[in-house]
Amino acid sequence: MSLASPGGGDHLVVSVKGAGSEADGTFEVRCHPGGGSHPDVSGACRALDRNTRWGRDAFVPVPDGSVCTMRYGGPATARVTGRWAGRAVDATFDRSNGCEIAQWDRFVPLLPAVGPAARRPAGR
Repeated sequence: MSLASPGGGDHLVVSVKGAGSEADGTFEVRCHPGGGSHPDVSGACRALDRNTRWGRDAFVPVPDGSVCTMRYGGPATARVTGRWAGRAVDATFDRSNGCEIAQWDRFVPLLPAVGPAARRPAGR
């Protein structure tokens, strides 16, 4: 069962920088039904559905004061704006520490796979 808003109101714009020439750019994603310029619309919509829970913001940032591993995942950054599951979205992502890397990786392939996630076989 999809938690997306009825009437096709789910529409996001994903802007990626520093992930690599093929992954960088601005892409649109529409879900339920799927469409847009994203290179993997169906995968992006599955990642969004997988991270959506009733009554919770799927794009909540890593809480301030979180204890995160001090590892650097590279220079990639992303901004996601639009509307998802009846909520306005304006979220930023980076790979500056373990918590941020995990947050990014949860949204692959909405966000491009970079680092070790890019080397995993599909479906894992």
